[in-house]
Amino acid sequence: MSTKTSRRNLLKNAAAAAGAIGGAAVLTESASAATPEAPQKKSYGQPPKNGEAPLFSSVVSYGNLVFLAGVGAHFQGTIEEHTKHVLDELEKNLASAGSSMEKVLKVNVYLNDIKDWERMNTVYKGRWGKIPPVRTTIAPAGGIPGNSLVEIDLIAYI
Repeated sequence: MSTKTSRRNLLKNAAAAAGAIGGAAVLTESASAATPEAPQKKSYGQPPKNGEAPLFSSVVSYGNLVFLAGVGAHFQGTIEEHTKHVLDELEKNLASAGSSMEKVLKVNVYLNDIKDWERMNTVYKGRWGKIPPVRTTIAPAGGIPGNSLVEIDLIAYI
């Protein structure tokens, strides 16, 4: 086979490969151009009592995202006990929405006292799988409503 023929075959093969890739890209674009089903907002909380509108939802999903309202621990206890209770409740809420702790993307932690930060972290660490979520931790000037030492809210995917 001459150099000219092998070059020609190389160019033909490259053109065929490029066409196949381009064809796949067009197919993908066409498929995504189809009208997708609109995401739905869904609540996983308790149904309203006496037909009254609830103040807020505990768990809401939109598409494949799930948003959990802040969970506190309203009993006497240590920061470690409160943190464990809050994380356990969040995990239950995530499961009810079809998600898990490993699928959490963003966490907000509110501490009644910033001095509890290190002790809270001893319980918090390791609950999120291999890649922990991004996190913001604050101690609001007015504290947390109720007698909870910690409150946590989050965003995850399903």
